[in-house]
Amino acid sequence: MQIDQFAERMAGVRQRFANKLHGRLDEIDAITERLTGDDPDIGAIVFDAHRRIHDMCGIGPTIGFIETGKTARVCERVLLQPSREKRPLTGAELAEFKQGLIALRLAADADLKSTSIVPE
Repeated sequence: MQIDQFAERMAGVRQRFANKLHGRLDEIDAITERLTGDDPDIGAIVFDAHRRIHDMCGIGPTIGFIETGKTARVCERVLLQPSREKRPLTGAELAEFKQGLIALRLAADADLKSTSIVPE
């Protein structure tokens, strides 16, 4: 009986993750251009992007979104040092991050299909 309850809870977590996945990626896309420049809040902006990506790295593989988690790690590595240093991304880092986001969106779509979870 406990196994059924656990499986049911995990299914709920998977469904919520799937429901929010594209929205989270859209939110990250929306702040991408703000990751460079001289905004006085740049440290917080980069940290926020890093945190959002880090969340995908952790929960994704745990609930069956393996490729999403792996691909998010690539984006996370780009953001890690700038986040720690509270600085904007360099042009090269931004370009790498944008490529990573493209790959992350493709991975998320593939995981959604392979897990047969349809976002509500």
